Amino acid sequence: MVAGLYVILFSFFYNLSKVQWAIVILLIASVMVAEVFNTCLEQLCNLNTDSYDPIAKIAKDIAAGAVLILSFAAAAVGFLFYFNLEIIGNILSYFLCNPLMLVLFVISFAVAVLFIGFGPNGIKKVYNKIKVKK
Repeated sequence: MVAGLYVILFSFFYNLSKVQWAIVILLIASVMVAEVFNTCLEQLCNLNTDSYDPIAKIAKDIAAGAVLILSFAAAAVGFLFYFNLEIIGNILSYFLCNPLMLVLFVISFAVAVLFIGFGPNGIKKVYNKIKVKK
């Protein structure tokens, strides 16, 4: 979800056609839907097993593999659409010439890394620990 948001934001620097926009949006949505199905399958496996089950592990691994394959395909399309050194240079120049936008980007990136690394529950736990210490 976070990566999809950055892809959409940085897409505005590119002159994408309507078809390319449609492909980008469909790929982002497809990866998110695949992740939802993967999570759903994992939770269903957890409901039906009290201990380690090799069949449940295989099902979970296959679902995770499907998400990985789709993510690689989306990344390959992203490479084809976005790997343009001139535009990448323009993006870097934009942020270097606009310190406020650079600061906002750095803050959003730090928040995104925390969200990806800890997830909402992990961030809440860290926040509660900090709040208790005060």
